[in-house]
Amino acid sequence: VQLVESGGGLVQPGGSLTLSCAASGFTFSSYIMSWYRQAPGKARVFVASITQVGGDTVYADFVKGRFTISRDNAQRTVYLQMNSLEPEDTAMYYCTDPYRNWGRGTQVTVSS
Repeated sequence: VQLVESGGGLVQPGGSLTLSCAASGFTFSSYIMSWYRQAPGKARVFVASITQVGGDTVYADFVKGRFTISRDNAQRTVYLQMNSLEPEDTAMYYCTDPYRNWGRGTQVTVSS
């Protein structure tokens, strides 16, 4: 199993970013996929998840209405569209499968 996150960076408050997670080594379309994040000195927390064909999504309260998770099973990729970013969104973002395989993460920094 390999999960490779990308798309992070430095963005100003109110800005947007789209994260991507490319998956390999397993039957991607068969699994719920999730995004988590970990801020410095804090525990890793759930951000969003999406079912196998994308029909159902779940979001943490702190991102509802701002973030959108999606997936492309043909491309074996899960996305996280992040809008109206706040400094509190600064964290390392990870994607994961139900067996808690993790990528190395992609850093998102929201700062003016």
